[in-house]
Amino acid sequence: MSFYNFARQVTILVAHLRYHLRYEGLENIPEKGGFILCSNHISMFDPILVAIRVKPQCFFMAKEELFRFKPLSFLIRALGAFPVSRGKGDTGAIEKAAEIVESGGVLAIFPEGHRSKDGKLLKLKSGAVVVASMTGADLLPCVMKKGEKKGLRYVMTVRYGKMIPNAALGVTSARSPAEVRGANRLLSDTLSGLLEGANG
Repeated sequence: MSFYNFARQVTILVAHLRYHLRYEGLENIPEKGGFILCSNHISMFDPILVAIRVKPQCFFMAKEELFRFKPLSFLIRALGAFPVSRGKGDTGAIEKAAEIVESGGVLAIFPEGHRSKDGKLLKLKSGAVVVASMTGADLLPCVMKKGEKKGLRYVMTVRYGKMIPNAALGVTSARSPAEVRGANRLLSDTLSGLLEGANG
């Protein structure tokens, strides 16, 4: 068993110990990679929760500060994370993200950039749309919604929506601010709709 598969089993166990998990829309997850998973962000466990039911390995952008502690850096790199300098226009991270998608991997992004304290969707950053425009990849929308506490665990609903085809984004060039803003609105509206329909 590879280290990734071993760590995956451990994290699945941890997730079930912390949450009573409900998954919706599993039929919308492709069997193969080459797409971008876009999710809201509400807790430090989010990477685990969104990746558990996705068969291909998910690769995540993670803030560069997490890689400064070598033991942690080794662990999260082994789990598919790579560093990004937030707020600095990190072209290297964007290129790495595009390589992952083009090689058939799953790029998982939390386009809000920060965790939402109240569970409401924050304004989205453009990274997911930019990578989609570079690669021609489709977007798989996903949301997490925290519910009531049952015993020692909170109910957590993870809901996957229908794939957003790349053509629907309408981005012919990542250098077109208007097209990127329009695609981001589509993604934001889709995530908001999924949140409203998710069981809490």
